[in-house]
This record gives sequence, structure tokens and C-alpha cells, in this order.
Amino acid sequence: MSRIVISEFMDERAVAQLGAVHDVLHDPTLVDDPARLQAEAARADVLIVRNRTQVRGELLAALGKGRIIGRLGVGLDNIDVAACEARGIVVIPATGANALSVAEYVIGTAMLLLRGAYQASADVASGAWPRNALGNGREIGGKTLGLVGFGSIGQLTAKLAQGIGMHVIAFDAVLAADHPVFAASGVRGATLDEVCARADVVSLHVPLIESTRHLFDARRIAAMKRGAVLINSARGGVLDEAAVAAALKSGQLGGAAIDVFESEPLPAGSVFAGCPNLVLTPHVAGLSAESNERVSSLIAQRVLEELR
Repeated sequence: MSRIVISEFMDERAVAQLGAVHDVLHDPTLVDDPARLQAEAARADVLIVRNRTQVRGELLAALGKGRIIGRLGVGLDNIDVAACEARGIVVIPATGANALSVAEYVIGTAMLLLRGAYQASADVASGAWPRNALGNGREIGGKTLGLVGFGSIGQLTAKLAQGIGMHVIAFDAVLAADHPVFAASGVRGATLDEVCARADVVSLHVPLIESTRHLFDARRIAAMKRGAVLINSARGGVLDEAAVAAALKSGQLGGAAIDVFESEPLPAGSVFAGCPNLVLTPHVAGLSAESNERVSSLIAQRVLEELR
């Protein structure tokens, strides 16, 4: 029997599945108690985390008998993967399990920001009638979606976008523009410059690595179509947040939806204060009741397979 420590929330059915055959500690507050987390990690064969637990440094060193890291999500920037591999620790992400949740977030926020009419409830309820001001919003059908990154989430986002009449172009640094995946999905492969110049909505789906840090800075945003919408549900740091705020205030960006930030939680008095046409969410694009079940179930199953 192996010892499994789960430091953030996991669907209870998946926890029970693990607990039926192994010794399991599931405590979502562990992530906020570093000393206790390290003590529990020292006894663990398996550590299961979301994005807040930083599996590096002292915590990684504490995993003296650790064999497996399960990641309840897909991003691995909170895990020192190279150091884990050097120690023979298998890292298991929940690849694809939250793709639909993220794709729906992209399409939903794109529709909201293009139309510009869905945040007037307080005005209407108070007796105002801003019909003229809100009657010039944009339809999403016929618009061009530009995807930066064309992995499983980008591909599913493209499928949803095509279903509501959008044209889709995509750039991926590791795929040639004539890669078969583009033709198979009805998406035109493009350069990053083309995506910026042509897209009415740009959605980011790239990991945070050195080459993608501040990929969308003031220069890149200035190269986008004036009034375009920018969506980041990938990783904080891919956007230059000050540049996004300035572009919203100037009208260069017609809207932005940002789910991930360089510093989380986003500090009070951030650069986004007072920005128009902005949706900020607390790193929840990939979270839904359904995706949590899928992610948790996938990781439980993969961990059990690895422990056999």
C-alpha cells in the first residue's frame, strides 16, 4: 500500500477510488501550510497537486520516497519537471481533461466582449435605458479567431468557433504552417504576425517559457487589429499586463479576458484598475463541475496504473 498526499482540492469520488487501495491524505489546506506539507511529503509515495503547490526546492527535496507527481491540470510551470525526472519521479498531467472548459471560456468571453451589451444589468435595473450606447455591438459569426498555440485546447477551441461561424487561423511555434493537423481541422496555419494582423479575437494557448514571456507586449499588441479582443487563459506572464491595460484605455484593444496573472492573487490596485471592456477571472477557465470530475478521474486512474 502506497501513501498518497493530495495538497489541493480533488473530486471526492476520485479520492475514494484512490483510498480504496492506498493510504490517502486529502487536505486542500495543505498548500497553505508549507511546514506541514513538507512533513507529509516526506512520507508520500505520491503527491497530487493543482497549480498552487510549487513542487521544487524544499518541497521536492522533502519527497525522499516520492515516485509520482499527479498534476490536476495541464500546465507544469509549478513543477520542476527536469529535477523530478533526474530523481526518477514520474510527472503525470491531466492532458486534455479540462480542454472543453477552457474552450468554452474563450468562446463565451469573446462573445461577451465583442457584443458589449451583457454588463448593463445594474443600469437597466436602476431605470437607465442605454439602448443607443449598446446597440452597436459586434456579432461573432464571420469574425476571425486567431489562436496562438494549437495543441488539444487550441484545436477544440477552433472546433467550437467554427460551429458558430468563425474563421480560424492559428500559429504554433512547433508546427509548420503546412502541418496536417491544420488541414484536418479546417484551420489555416499562419505566422504569429499574420495572426495579430488578421484576427478579430486572439486567444493564447502556450506554456510560460522564456520564449513566451511577455510574448504579447506593447509592440505586439500595437500590431493587432485596432479594436480586437485578446484572451489569455494559458499562463500569467505571457502578457505584459501594463501594455494590455494601456491598450484597453487607448482603444487599441476592444476588450480583454484574462484568467491568469504574473502574480496570483492579483494584487489590489493593479494596472487593470479602471480599464474598460475587461473581464478578469481568478484562474478558473479550466475549472467547472464537469472538468473537475474528468481531471480528477484521469489522474486517479493514471496514478493507480503507475502504482501497479
